[in-house]
Amino acid sequence: MKFGVTVVPRVSDWRLFVELEEMGYDCAWAADSQMIYSDAYAVLSLAAAHTSRIRLGTGVAVAPTRLAPVTAHSIATVNQLAPGRVFLGIGTGHTAMRVMGKDPMKAGAFREYLRVLRALLHGEEVDYPIDGGERTDIRFLHPKDGFINVEQPVPIYVAADGPLALKAAGAYGDGRVCSHNQTRTRLQKSMETMQAGAAAVGRTLPADFHTAALSYACVLAPGEKMTSDRVIDEIGPMAAATLHYWWELYQMNGDTSTVARSCQNLWQEYLEFTNRMETPPAKRYQQVHFGHCAFLPAEERRFITEDLIRATGGLVGPPDEIIAMLREREAMGLNEITLLPAMATARRNLKDFADKVIARY
Repeated sequence: MKFGVTVVPRVSDWRLFVELEEMGYDCAWAADSQMIYSDAYAVLSLAAAHTSRIRLGTGVAVAPTRLAPVTAHSIATVNQLAPGRVFLGIGTGHTAMRVMGKDPMKAGAFREYLRVLRALLHGEEVDYPIDGGERTDIRFLHPKDGFINVEQPVPIYVAADGPLALKAAGAYGDGRVCSHNQTRTRLQKSMETMQAGAAAVGRTLPADFHTAALSYACVLAPGEKMTSDRVIDEIGPMAAATLHYWWELYQMNGDTSTVARSCQNLWQEYLEFTNRMETPPAKRYQQVHFGHCAFLPAEERRFITEDLIRATGGLVGPPDEIIAMLREREAMGLNEITLLPAMATARRNLKDFADKVIARY
């Protein structure tokens, strides 16, 4: 099992990446959300220039906000600063698009985006259409002159849950990222779908195909409750992000299929809470995503319950219990857990996990 951290990137605090390397983490992912955080690539560049071991990448890049050649160019530039230890996490932009009141990228367009990305990041020429227009051949013109690095291809880790995105990940990805704790059955079904996607383009998934899950953690002190103020301070924003996700799906078409059974009452309370927000309904997405994964608004603390933490797979418990949960997930086929703590308490939370869990794993 590899241990990663998804960082809420604030350009003035790029030194956190250096500290993560010192703590012993394997990977650091910079979240990409243009209306919420600093630019992920700017922060990664600073991190790349000041670290030597830790792997660095986007967690995850937002396809709809940049043309595929621009994304390839940005991550290949970071790869020039940290050759061979850079990866690209990429997704359709659920939060980054929803926070602007827009839809994520459609599956077909995302698949084409990945095709172009993969070719460029392997130093190949590729035919490229813009907005369904005429296809033209593109390639990096100066790949060996120090501007970018594609001699060491950047692995692409695709954020995918639906069948079409999973098939695209199998066709063009080097790994897959999922959120929270998925069941063994669901993980196996996802792998089968990705294998089918790979076979459709004459490819076989490599043995080292990467499987990562975004989560959060807090090591409990003896006798400490799962919902103590300290715990909520450290993991509340990430736990609340699930409520944001449920809310967005509900706004689209009334879908509540992803709401955990144990959280039905909590969901109803949250829905009533959002209905009472002062923001006009047409712009309510802005208030719902305020603080998203970075900090927890005071009025939302009451929604961080034990049921929500358990339903979202939070690694919250004594060290032995967390290690047991990690062993179980490793046996299910996960290669990496990447943690996303609250910004204000990130250093304390991650150092505690490194000292009490990673050091014993």
